[in-house]
Amino acid sequence: MIKLRLLNRPDAGTAFLIESFGFKRGVPVDADVVFDVRCLPNPYWKPELRNHSGLEAPVIEYLAAAPDVEEMYQDIHSYLLKWLPRFAASNRAYVTVAIGCTGGHHRSVYLTERLGAQLQNTLKNVQVRHRDLS
Repeated sequence: MIKLRLLNRPDAGTAFLIESFGFKRGVPVDADVVFDVRCLPNPYWKPELRNHSGLEAPVIEYLAAAPDVEEMYQDIHSYLLKWLPRFAASNRAYVTVAIGCTGGHHRSVYLTERLGAQLQNTLKNVQVRHRDLS
């Protein structure tokens, strides 16, 4: 109501940030929801994948072929589809969903990209960020 009266435009709605991170640098302090994916197969231990990120085809193919990764993705996706709209309905300006693996380069990046792309189909104002990907 205040935004409408002061800015003469309706509220833009809730901004959703889906963020990957590495636990070795700590959990993002502004995270509202945190998922730990360190239990999934780690491409870091495959020498041919170590220097690639979750944005690159070799890592994507490796993780996409792992049943546990798919199961984790489906569970997180279902949770977010159910609960993010409820966060938005409570007039939240923003919600940060953080997905963490050990270093923040492989598993969390892959899942963040995939979830962000899917959530953009159903929610407005979804952004993706990779905190520890350099």
